[in-house]
Amino acid sequence: MVTPSSENCNSYLHLGGLRTALYNYLLAKSSNGSFILRIEDTDSNRFVPGAAESLYNMLKWAQILPNEGYGIGGSRGPYVQSERRHLYQKYALELVELGSAYRCFCSPMRLEIVRKESHKTGYTAAYDNRCRWLTKAKSDELLSQGTPYCIRLKLAEVPPWQDTVYGSVYHAVQQEADPVILKTDGQATYHLANVVDDHLMGITHVVRGDEWLLSTPKHLLMYRMFDWRAPVYAHLPLLLNTDGSKLSKRQDNLRVEELRRAGHSARTLINLVLGSGFRGRDQDTIYSLDQLVDMFSLNCVTKQNAKVDMDRLSSLSQADFIRSVSDAAEKSDTVQRLQSMVREQFGDG
Repeated sequence: MVTPSSENCNSYLHLGGLRTALYNYLLAKSSNGSFILRIEDTDSNRFVPGAAESLYNMLKWAQILPNEGYGIGGSRGPYVQSERRHLYQKYALELVELGSAYRCFCSPMRLEIVRKESHKTGYTAAYDNRCRWLTKAKSDELLSQGTPYCIRLKLAEVPPWQDTVYGSVYHAVQQEADPVILKTDGQATYHLANVVDDHLMGITHVVRGDEWLLSTPKHLLMYRMFDWRAPVYAHLPLLLNTDGSKLSKRQDNLRVEELRRAGHSARTLINLVLGSGFRGRDQDTIYSLDQLVDMFSLNCVTKQNAKVDMDRLSSLSQADFIRSVSDAAEKSDTVQRLQSMVREQFGDG
């Protein structure tokens, strides 16, 4: 079994990202498999300098250690998507040659007009698939003239598929606008990049947030077009605030780095996010990573959106502190951690 943690460079690691990485890690380790860390940086407009290094450091601090990947190396690299552009371009053009994708020469101005007209008529698709119907001769002519283009996937119906958490899922993806898989600047979108990376890296299981649930037919369609074997998918329900609103990456108090700085241990945060939407564990018990590996199963993941009760964080931290100072093997590390926190807060004086 091989699972990925595909971390986005558009933000720092937050509790939702920690949960996804944790589930992929536990799934791999519970099956004696491999856990790979990949960095997603295809959206250059939202790139956050230093985010990749911070993501790696926070996972390392949490002891969610990959077998290979960013910051470590390995035989399946490179592990940063911007360093794999040539691969995405190769496979995007292969889909064009197969007749499963096409070059779209529509200008930004035309696309904006189409979007506005769609909103007026109540039609949700953001593109009218105009270039899907271009003849090969016309497409070749525009290409020879140097007309900028992106590459879009030709959507088609995908039969119901099995999700490990949600069971049988069907989404009429053929009713959507054909999505861009390779942008005008030559960089891939999430859809193509993750399918190509998962295949080339031998990924067997993918655990990710359910915001990607309805995009999965697009990915399964590409696997079918390439004649590749698709991985097993498991989509995790949303993490919510206690008021029912969705956890946001913009909530700085949910950043792992900030919570660490506030004095919370990695084990506390791991137990907090695992306790949200996972059956079969005592909510008041602090489990070690090794214990969680032994008890982990995707069958224990609930379908219901899970609320993260930040008020429980203090009580979990207290329970973890009592556990750590009571354990001779952990006591020294705990004292050093407290001393480091005091120095960081008040200086060495």
